[in-house]
Amino acid sequence: MDKLNFLTAGVPITSKGYEDAFKRLEELNLDGLEVEFVHGVRYSAKTKEAILNRGDKVITHHGPYYINLNAKEEQKIEASIKRVLDTYQAALDLGAYSITYHAGFYLGEDSKTVTKKMIERHEIIAQSIKEKIWIRPETTGKKSQWGTIDEIIELCKNFSFILPCVDFSHIHARENGAFNTYSEFCSILDKIATNLGDNALNNFHCHAAGIDYSIKGEKKHLILDESDFNYKDLLKALKKFNVKGVLVCESPNIEVDAILLRDYYLSL
Repeated sequence: MDKLNFLTAGVPITSKGYEDAFKRLEELNLDGLEVEFVHGVRYSAKTKEAILNRGDKVITHHGPYYINLNAKEEQKIEASIKRVLDTYQAALDLGAYSITYHAGFYLGEDSKTVTKKMIERHEIIAQSIKEKIWIRPETTGKKSQWGTIDEIIELCKNFSFILPCVDFSHIHARENGAFNTYSEFCSILDKIATNLGDNALNNFHCHAAGIDYSIKGEKKHLILDESDFNYKDLLKALKKFNVKGVLVCESPNIEVDAILLRDYYLSL
C-alpha cells in the first residue's frame, strides 16, 4: 500500500449490489470495500465475477460473527477455525488485501489464559496458511469479548502473517468514552509500531464509525456526526504517523461517512 485507502463496509447503499458496486465506488472516488461475510462465507458466481473485475479497487474480508476461538466445546473451536480459514480461502479466490474477524469471548476466564489459548488456536490456523494474506483479529467493543489492543498485539508477536485490525470506535466504546483524543490515538499507533514494527503501520487495517455505548461497551454503530467519536483527531493521528493501508467505514450511511473521512483526511 502506498497510501491510506478509504473503504465502505459492504457495498455502497446507493449501489444495486456487487454488479455495480465498484462502478459506484469509482463515481464516489472511494478506494474499495470490505466484503461482509458476517453470516457465512458464501458468494455466487456472479458476485465473484463482479469482484474479480473490480479494476484497481481494494477489497478486504470480514469473517463470520459466529467465530469463538475460546469456546468451551471442541466442535465449536473447530468450526471457528474453519470459518477463519474459509474467509482466508475467499481472500485467495477474490484477491483480498486482508481478512478480519472477532476472535472470541472470555467466558469467565482471565485475559492471560484466553490470550494463551488464542495463540495456540492461531498456531493451528497457521498450519493451513500457504500464501501471504494478512490475518487480522479485530479489537472488540464489548468487555465480554477478548480483543483489547494489548491482547491482540501479544498474539501478533508470535506470527509473521498476523497484524491487528484496529477498530478505533470499538476501543472508544469498550473504554466507556476514553481513547477519543489526538494523543490517545497517537498512543495506540505508537504502541503498535513499538511492538510490531513500522511494517504494521505500512500495512494497516482499521475501522471507524460513529458508535453508541454503555459501561459494558459497544451497543450499536451510529452516523459519525450523531456520535461523540472524534474522527477528526483520529485522522490527524493517522496522518501524523503516515499510516498506509485501509480505513473501513462502518457507519450506517457507509459511503456518506467514508467520503466525510476521506475529505477531512485529504484536507490535512
